[in-house]
Amino acid sequence: VLEQLQGDGSLSEERFAEAYVRQRCGRGYGPIRIRQELRERGLDAELVSAALAAVETPWRTLAETARRKKFGEEPPEDFEARARQMRFLNYRGFDENQIRAALGGRD
Repeated sequence: VLEQLQGDGSLSEERFAEAYVRQRCGRGYGPIRIRQELRERGLDAELVSAALAAVETPWRTLAETARRKKFGEEPPEDFEARARQMRFLNYRGFDENQIRAALGGRD
């Protein structure tokens, strides 16, 4: 049964990887975290990169949406709030540029 499913393309690592990327993007996770999770599941690095590229996601917009969902519309007022939001976005798997854009571009 597995061979038949693999033969007709119903069961493939490529489809799994793309579906996983779409699902995790929908939950507000960034490319770094998604890549790590797929690698932990034993997928090849090239396959993971291809899946991330195939799912066209505006990562900066996704980071901003995740920040707003967790912390509200207003940007952080002080250093402590900004640091907390940066840690949250970093944990979610966004890179430095995406985080900076999500926080309004201020350093």
